[in-house]
Amino acid sequence: MKRLFDFALAFAAAAALALPILIVALAVRLTSPGPALYWSRRVGRNNCIFEMPKFRSMRIDTPAVATHLLQNPDQWLTPIGSFLRKSSLDELPQLWSILKGDMSFVGPRPALFNQDDLIALRTEKDVHRLVPGLTGWAQVNGRDELPIPQKVQLDAEYLRRRSFLFDLKILWMTVQKVLSKDGVSH
Repeated sequence: MKRLFDFALAFAAAAALALPILIVALAVRLTSPGPALYWSRRVGRNNCIFEMPKFRSMRIDTPAVATHLLQNPDQWLTPIGSFLRKSSLDELPQLWSILKGDMSFVGPRPALFNQDDLIALRTEKDVHRLVPGLTGWAQVNGRDELPIPQKVQLDAEYLRRRSFLFDLKILWMTVQKVLSKDGVSH
């Protein structure tokens, strides 16, 4: 049921957002050298690595680490990078990952391949068994501002509470968070 919902919603969203996706891709290409998409190595279900696309908001020479680990992350942003992140438009290409089945709309956010502490804690709590999501319980309860142990606690709570209605609640809360730009790092 969840996979069917994800596929149908991702297909409808991709169709409805085709023009804005094209405009953002063009804007990224026109404002900085390099491709419009950045393919990030992420940890998926059962700790398998997959490639997750995002609109590129950072320069092409940015180190492959979590943004909060960069010294002065703003220096790495493209001219429209801050806007893309604050508006969450950089996340739109992840509809491809949902269509492909590497991601779901709701689940724990996929860890970077080198976030060993996060991966280990999620594995310890069995969270690694879940398909990662575009949004999740941790994202609507603090997003980028949460320390890793607290994120994992919220991911484990999602594992215990997951249901179609809980997913709908998280999706609704995500829309509210994105519109208010609550908890978004630059």
